[in-house]
Amino acid sequence: MTSPNNPLPAAGGPTQELAILGMTCASCVGRVERVLAAVPGVARASVNLANGRATVQGVGVDRQALVRAVEKAGYEVAAPAPLELGIDGMTCASCVGRVERVLAKVPGVQSASVNLASGRARVLGDATLDPAALVAAVAKAGYAARLPQAAGDDAAQVQRQADELRGLKRDLLLAAALTLPVFVLEMGAHMVPAFHHVIATTLGTRNSWLLQCALTTLVLLFPGRRFHRAGIPALLRVAPDMNSLVAVGTLAAYGYSLVATFLPRLLPAGTVNVYYEAAAVIVTLILFGRLLEARAKGRTSEAIKRLLGLQPRTARVRREGGTVEVPLAEVVVGEVVEVRPGERIAVDGEVVDGDSYVDESMVSGEPVPVAKAVGAGVVGGTVNQTGALGVRATAVGAATVLAQIIRMVEQAQGAKLPIQGLVDRITMWFVPVVMALALLTFATWWLFGPSPALSFALVNAVAVLIIACPCAMGLATPTSIMVGTGRGAELGVLFRKGEALQLLKEAAVVAVDKTGTLTEGRPVLTDLHVAEGFTREQVLAGVAAVEDRSEHPIARAIVDAAREDGLGLPAVQAFESVTGYGVRAQVAGVRVEVGADRFMHTLGLDVATFAEIAQRLGEQGKTPLYAALDGRLAAIIAVSDPIKPDTAAAIARLHALGLKVAMVTGDNRRTAQAIARQLGIDDVVAEVLPEGKVDAVRRLKAAHGRLAYVGDGINDAPALAAADVGMAIGTGTDVAIEAADVVLMSGSLQGVPNAIALSRATLRNIGQNLFWAFAYNAALIPVAAGVLYPAWGVLLSPVFAAGAMALSSVFVLGNALRLRRFKP
Repeated sequence: MTSPNNPLPAAGGPTQELAILGMTCASCVGRVERVLAAVPGVARASVNLANGRATVQGVGVDRQALVRAVEKAGYEVAAPAPLELGIDGMTCASCVGRVERVLAKVPGVQSASVNLASGRARVLGDATLDPAALVAAVAKAGYAARLPQAAGDDAAQVQRQADELRGLKRDLLLAAALTLPVFVLEMGAHMVPAFHHVIATTLGTRNSWLLQCALTTLVLLFPGRRFHRAGIPALLRVAPDMNSLVAVGTLAAYGYSLVATFLPRLLPAGTVNVYYEAAAVIVTLILFGRLLEARAKGRTSEAIKRLLGLQPRTARVRREGGTVEVPLAEVVVGEVVEVRPGERIAVDGEVVDGDSYVDESMVSGEPVPVAKAVGAGVVGGTVNQTGALGVRATAVGAATVLAQIIRMVEQAQGAKLPIQGLVDRITMWFVPVVMALALLTFATWWLFGPSPALSFALVNAVAVLIIACPCAMGLATPTSIMVGTGRGAELGVLFRKGEALQLLKEAAVVAVDKTGTLTEGRPVLTDLHVAEGFTREQVLAGVAAVEDRSEHPIARAIVDAAREDGLGLPAVQAFESVTGYGVRAQVAGVRVEVGADRFMHTLGLDVATFAEIAQRLGEQGKTPLYAALDGRLAAIIAVSDPIKPDTAAAIARLHALGLKVAMVTGDNRRTAQAIARQLGIDDVVAEVLPEGKVDAVRRLKAAHGRLAYVGDGINDAPALAAADVGMAIGTGTDVAIEAADVVLMSGSLQGVPNAIALSRATLRNIGQNLFWAFAYNAALIPVAAGVLYPAWGVLLSPVFAAGAMALSSVFVLGNALRLRRFKP
């Protein structure tokens, strides 16, 4: 619909989209279209009831005016999902701070977080946020921003990284080829006096300077242009960054050399020297450092690339009586996909025919293949091993487990830890302070330095500018987070929130739910002891036949045990449930009665025969049942939720890490205490309702400090949210997983000590990186300024300053990459 007072054509101007809440029918659609079309500047407004989205076209349309118009009509505009933008042109920590500040000033932005290592910005905003305004704000600050595309963005990102790497290699090779003669001509003469004599008598000093000038000019015009193209505009905007430091340093050395070469009379006597080699070598060394950085940064995101590579490109789908191979994007839910031995499964689904073993280590981190038969669930990206399978698709595209894992890892990798706040505050002022220190260094040497004072002033000021580039500071935290969370994904530990990395390291107590976390989460028959004169098969078949009439979980466990043993269930007659006592029925002519000890007493049967067994079962937290056949005590039975095989080892590892372990459960105290004794659990909170679990979490936090809570059920969601770090078992409910900060994909408690150990390793790595980055700058800026010269005559050449600066970033990246070798 077009605004009646708008002269623009029906389709003109930029497009904006809004998510509209509250529409229920076609009349709602018409009303919203009319109010949007009436907003000044709108050329066309179209509303889709099915997806609840409005599309508006027009020139100079105020998004806030659109939101106000929709709200005035009685509807609501939903806040957009968190936006991720690709940012090009960032080179150091000061760039990160600058981009965050300009994004934060865009109307509608609630928070903005920028990651230097991944080159991405994550923006949260309200309904008035206009994505196009974000791109424009970043461009105004001197960088380039890209909104994510629905498809092909990852491939485009990989291509951009490859193009950047190629460009850096080309520029480095050109710079090195041009710089080498300059370095040899100038530094060779300084290092070998005889070489100076050879230059003077053959080429001549002036001709040497002219040749150095020509070669250095080419270095600055071509390979070095990237620093000046970004650094000079940033300086003019009074927002200097690393490129500004390099540009000012190299141009200062180059400009001074030009004056010494062509207008030497302008310089004081004794100061006529050239520093072409400093300008050329600085560019070459920093390009070398950038190349190493680009390669290392590519490796930090290899976990994501490997995950993306797990998805097959095509799938064989059964259609119209045959099998056709189609692109994965064309598979729809409900279709049956054929999977051959050795192939990756293309979609999440359910096995409808065939049986095989599937390697699910991609999801669980567990190397042992899992048996799959009809009815079993499978995950896209896992590897089918021995047999052929037919899989009915239950989730495709972005809804698959693999897609969700990739999304979680990307979000965690883009997160900022609380520790990063300190870095941001320092780097905001770092570059301006460095430039001020360089000016102070220049003035001090010029006014108070020895002859030739101007030369000393220039060289030391340039050294300060170059040594202080804050690349290492900006990379110290995000690279470790990217590598650490990527390694966690490979181990089956998904950090949904990057902040959990830091909080887990500080955890003092781990609280765990019992059912489904410590235990298997389903009751099974654990004990069946028969009296003399009876056999296991006879008793189990009779009891299971009676219990088959009941839907109680204990009854189902007994029936399942009989079926697993291959026992048939005889016909049942005269079934009767005796409230509070048990059940009875006629099974193939035999009267079978099953229930608690009090039921046996009412039948006149003495259970003392099993007294010793009953006591042992009670100590294990199991409640015994008894079975009688034709009025004779036949067996004692126990059904319980068995402890997972690796639970005890996981708790031992938590203790070894110095943590307390508490169990929070709704089960009765006796059972909980028995399990706690078996596993060595330090604290037990039993017989609590879901809201009681939240109170228990708060009490444990008050007593011990930071707390991680591990659970798997819907009733655990409040406790997961209340804990400092919520850890959900990946085999649990979606509600629990959504409430958690960390997801343990394997369903094993072993993921908890793995996650904590990885958290500690990552934070230790970040600490090492930050120490190196800050200590390095703090120590070498004074050296570059010349504080050691009065006592020891030591000065730091700008050439060595450039090499040291480049190596500092490479050291930080190399240290972060060590996390790829982390083993639990």
